[in-house]
Amino acid sequence: MPRQARALATRQTVLCAAAEVFDERGYAGATMAEILERAGVTKGALYFHFPSKEELALAVIEGQEAWLATWQPASESPMQTVIDLGYAFAHALLDDPLLRGAIRLTIEHGSFTQPQIGAYQGWTDAARELLERALEADELRPGVRPAAAAGVITGAVTGIQLSSQVLTDREDLLPRMADLWALLLPGLVAPPTLTRLDTVDRCAGRPLGLGRV
Repeated sequence: MPRQARALATRQTVLCAAAEVFDERGYAGATMAEILERAGVTKGALYFHFPSKEELALAVIEGQEAWLATWQPASESPMQTVIDLGYAFAHALLDDPLLRGAIRLTIEHGSFTQPQIGAYQGWTDAARELLERALEADELRPGVRPAAAAGVITGAVTGIQLSSQVLTDREDLLPRMADLWALLLPGLVAPPTLTRLDTVDRCAGRPLGLGRV
């Protein structure tokens, strides 16, 4: 394997191991020693790529951007895409340790030298852009403001995944996502569009972005 490819593979191995440890321990509880042991790389290799725990944590957080960038919608309807994105995110939290670690670190943003709000803003911006397209397509109820709706949706998704993690280790996350859409959509979506939307989980079996580690 060429040197550059080996370096990239080592970096990804460290990121995946770190995400698992951050997900299990949180930022404060994770140690570089445990991450090093989990990754199975040399100390020099780890610190070559990530000189500090904070830099490593920030790199894990950035994985959310990669997930959003690689996820592909299956519908031309912006509102259906919002629904599908919620389900895809839920599946990824169940299947993808890298995203799970990134989400836990995002929630613990106050643990860093500088609070990390970019990841929250990225999710909100993605939802707002889809809702703006939904407004242009006459899919939203009159008076619904995309920016406000995006904040409510991202906040609600954050809340249900946290509750699901605490109460059932996310075993009930997908049913909770179904309940979320059943309750939110009638207040957001114009009745003609509502009858056309598929609010069940359409993402099972589809590629979800970063993939399993």
